Amino acid sequence: MQIPTDADARDAVSAALLAELRSHIPAGRVLTNGPEYARAVALFNAAVDVRPSVVVRCATTADVQAGVRASRGHGVPLSVRGGGHDFWGRAFRPGGLVLDLTDMREVRIDSNNRCATLGGGALSSDVVSAAERVGLTAVTGTAGAVGMVGLTLGGGYGPLIGQFGLAADNLLGAEVVLADGSRVNTDAEHHPDLFWALRGGGGNFGVVTSARIRLHPVPTVVSGTILYPIAQSAGILADLGGIHQDSPDELTVDVGFLPGPDGKPTVYVAPTWSGDLEVGNAENGPVRALARLGTPVLAEVGPVARSAALAATDAMFPPGRMGAIRTRTVQSVSSSVATVLDRAAQEFTSPFSAIVWHQFHGAATRPPLGSTAFGRREPHLMVELISLWEGSEGKDNAGGGGGRSPHLRWLEELHAALEPFSLPGGYVNFLGPETPDQIANSYGPNTQRLLAVKSAVDPDSLFAATPLPISTADAGSTPV
Repeated sequence: MQIPTDADARDAVSAALLAELRSHIPAGRVLTNGPEYARAVALFNAAVDVRPSVVVRCATTADVQAGVRASRGHGVPLSVRGGGHDFWGRAFRPGGLVLDLTDMREVRIDSNNRCATLGGGALSSDVVSAAERVGLTAVTGTAGAVGMVGLTLGGGYGPLIGQFGLAADNLLGAEVVLADGSRVNTDAEHHPDLFWALRGGGGNFGVVTSARIRLHPVPTVVSGTILYPIAQSAGILADLGGIHQDSPDELTVDVGFLPGPDGKPTVYVAPTWSGDLEVGNAENGPVRALARLGTPVLAEVGPVARSAALAATDAMFPPGRMGAIRTRTVQSVSSSVATVLDRAAQEFTSPFSAIVWHQFHGAATRPPLGSTAFGRREPHLMVELISLWEGSEGKDNAGGGGGRSPHLRWLEELHAALEPFSLPGGYVNFLGPETPDQIANSYGPNTQRLLAVKSAVDPDSLFAATPLPISTADAGSTPV
C-alpha cells in the first residue's frame, strides 16, 4: 500500500481549496497560473520574489468573504492586495491565498457632504481625479499609484498634512470583512474600537472592502520642485529647519536629496501650499521664497492640479525597479543629522535612490494621542530612505558584505547612522521585520489597546499586514 506523502496532502488541500473558491467565485477569477496570474503577481518592487499559490480577483464583498472563509478553513496563509506598492511585498505570503482588490476601484463622490466612498482597491489617483471633477480633493500621500486604503490604515503622511492632518484622520467609516468571514460597518459610533484601530493600525484587523473619507475644497495647490547643488546643502538645510518650525498649516515642505538631471546629488525641496492660491503663488510669497535660499539648478513652482502633482511623483518612481526602504523619525534636521544625510547622498549607489523627509505639523498634531491608533502626534520629520536600482545592475553588483548588494549596504549603513539622532519607533507603512526595535516602539502608549483590539477581532492572526508590536502582557479583550 502506498503511504500518502506531505506533497499528496498539500495537493489535496489545494484541490479542495480551489473547489471551494470556484463554488462561490467564477473560475476565471481564481488564478493559479497563466498570463492573468503573472500580471496579478507583478508588484511595484521587482525585488519581491514571494509568490502566492492562488490569486482571487475579488469583485464584490461576497468574494472577499468567500476567500477569507476558504483561507481559514484550509489553513492557507492569507494576504490582501490593494495598490501593490508596499516595498516589503506584504500583498503576498509564500504559498498563500491573496485577495486581489484591484477590480474594486469604484469611487463615489458625495459633493454635498464633501466625502467619498471608495473600493478597497482604489488608488490615490483614482480618488483625487474623481474628487477634482467637483472641486474637491482627498488627503493622500505624494504618489498616485499607492492604494488609498493601505495608505490610510497605516497613517498616511502627505502634502496636505498641515492643513487637514493624516489620511487616517480623514477616515469616516469602513466596511470590513473580519477573520470569521462576517461583514461589519464601522465608524465612530459602530464598533468604535475597531474604527480606532483602523486609523493607524494597518490592515491587521480585517479586509477593508470600502472606505468613506472626508474631502476638502482644494483641487489646486501651489507646488513644484526646487533643486539646489549639494555644495549648498548646509545653508539650505539650516534655513529649511527654521521654515519647518514656523510654517503655517497651509505650507508643507518635503525636503531631501535626489540625483539631479546630470546624475549628481542635489538638495530637493518640494513645497505644497494648500491655502489661498493668490497668496501661495505671489512672487514674494512663502512658496517662491524657497527658490531663493541659494542658487537653484531647477525651480519649477506654480498652481497645479493635485492629480498632476501625484502623477509627477509616479513618473519619478515608476514600477518595475528593484528596491528596499527604511525609515527614521527625527525631531529636526540638526547639523549632525544634515551631515549624515549629506554624506549618504554623496555616496548614492544608484541614480534612482532618494532620501526624503516629510513634515508632520499643523492639523496632524492636534488630535489627542489616544484618539486614533497612530503612535505619534508631536511635530517631527519622517525620513524616508529609499534604495532603488535596475534589476540587472543589482545582479551584477551583488556579493560581498555578507551577500548584500552595495545598494542594500548603503541603505542599512545610513539607517544605522541615523539611529543616535532618531526618536523611538517609526512609520509603520515603511517598517519591516529587520527593525524589531522600531516596531516595538511604533505605537507608544497606544500599544496595549491596539493589541487588545487585534486579540478580539483576529485572535488567530489571520491578517498580517504592517508590523504590530509583540505584547509584553496579555492584551485581554475589548468590545469592537
